[in-house]
Amino acid sequence: MPHPSPRMTLLTASGVCSLIVLDTNIVAVTLPSIARDLGAGFADIEWVVSAYMLAFAALLLPAGSLADRFGRKKMLLTGLVLFILASVGCGAAPSIVFLDIARAIKGVGAALLLTSALATIGHVFHDEVERAKAWAFWGACMGVAMTAAPTVGGLIAELVGWRWIFYLNLPVGLLLLAMVSRNIGESRNEQSARLDPIGSLFFSASLLSLIWGLIEANRIGWDNPLTFARLTGGALLLGLFVVAERLQRRPMVDFQLFRHPRFIGALLGMFAYAGCAQVMMTLLPFYLQNGLGFSAISSGLGMLPFAITMLLLPRLGPKLARHLSPAAMMALGLTLVSTGNLLCAWATTLGGYPAFALAMAVTGAGAGLLNGDTQKNIMACVPRERTGMASGMSTTMRFSAIMLAVGVYGALLASHTLKALNLSLRNLAPEWLDQAEYIASRVVAGDMSAALQAVDTGPRAVVQLLAQQAFVTGFGSVLWVAGCVGLVGAVLVGTLMRKPIPALQLNPA
Repeated sequence: MPHPSPRMTLLTASGVCSLIVLDTNIVAVTLPSIARDLGAGFADIEWVVSAYMLAFAALLLPAGSLADRFGRKKMLLTGLVLFILASVGCGAAPSIVFLDIARAIKGVGAALLLTSALATIGHVFHDEVERAKAWAFWGACMGVAMTAAPTVGGLIAELVGWRWIFYLNLPVGLLLLAMVSRNIGESRNEQSARLDPIGSLFFSASLLSLIWGLIEANRIGWDNPLTFARLTGGALLLGLFVVAERLQRRPMVDFQLFRHPRFIGALLGMFAYAGCAQVMMTLLPFYLQNGLGFSAISSGLGMLPFAITMLLLPRLGPKLARHLSPAAMMALGLTLVSTGNLLCAWATTLGGYPAFALAMAVTGAGAGLLNGDTQKNIMACVPRERTGMASGMSTTMRFSAIMLAVGVYGALLASHTLKALNLSLRNLAPEWLDQAEYIASRVVAGDMSAALQAVDTGPRAVVQLLAQQAFVTGFGSVLWVAGCVGLVGAVLVGTLMRKPIPALQLNPA
């Protein structure tokens, strides 16, 4: 059998990554539809995103080791089969719990897919110039997938129902199975890290405990002892993970890398990008539907300013890179993202779509500059034979950031919406104050009809207006926080990444 063409290998690996990005972002515009169909509150809807992200992020590190050790092609094929079967389960889900479980299984498949695909690209393209071109093409494919996702999701949800966003993965996944079989050569790292079940368990349990605490705090309260126990337990388990890895002869995460400021800066850049820009692909459709009253398809189309600038700006990136250092490029991208989020927060106070669309375009521009550079800067800090570990670390940082951002921003959105609604009802409709928590949960999830079921016909219009205004207030607070976090990230990343890349001596096999 002839050796696979590098171009076809790149196309196939990028196609696999694009499927994951498309699937991750296509769900966002359909979440209100899912909430209405399955009778879910906001915390339930958060789990639709977080169950997938949790399994994804928790298994990226061991998935990188599996890809290095047992072969990247084998893991690609295994991950695709798992991803396809779980997608069918999501489409057929009879309840929100079933959907969450299927989404978690899909996250396992996605972890195997993404680390193997990224490691394959890093292995095949080891010349510096060719590797830069390969990552630019990969970034463009991710941009196309992100651009298409909201509109495709809105169209499917509006025309045939939200379940078909999951069934769509069946024909696409089968096509990719054939392409992987034909175009991907087997590669592995013979001196890869042994599987680390103890470290994997500590890391997975840490993420589960943290996101469980953040999401369920909206149900049981931040002052509940269970909330404190879950968040504290997550921090302790993360500490145990670090200890376990330091005791390994060849760990999943080589902590020698963290001695180098440039590597830390690159990872922080990925975290800030994902937590302040990528997460907006999930959150912004909520504002378009719940705050501005858009339908699913209109919210998908309404995301185009964000998506188009995110797609176009990578074309400007290489030209800017000739004049700016990697540190300055990363800082510029994060500053644009932060400015866009702050402008979005300001636009919520004005009302209407035009100002919000312009602000989204600024956020998308920053995301476009960062999308390819974040991955490239991390992979540049490790030798070729450890690309599996590096891809595992970078993608873990990306999706851990999205998952934690969903939890933190969701908690802020729920609490600020409830606070604003309590204040409004106390002044204008005190007889419905005892229903505020239920109304806020349903409104934030996008199910206004369920929120108003218990409200009499007479005051229903008033309560609806107050609930919508409370949501807008809560969403504005989330955007302010995201903007400020991104600015802090820009300063830190710009400072740390100025340091030169050292000659790394990683732990021996």
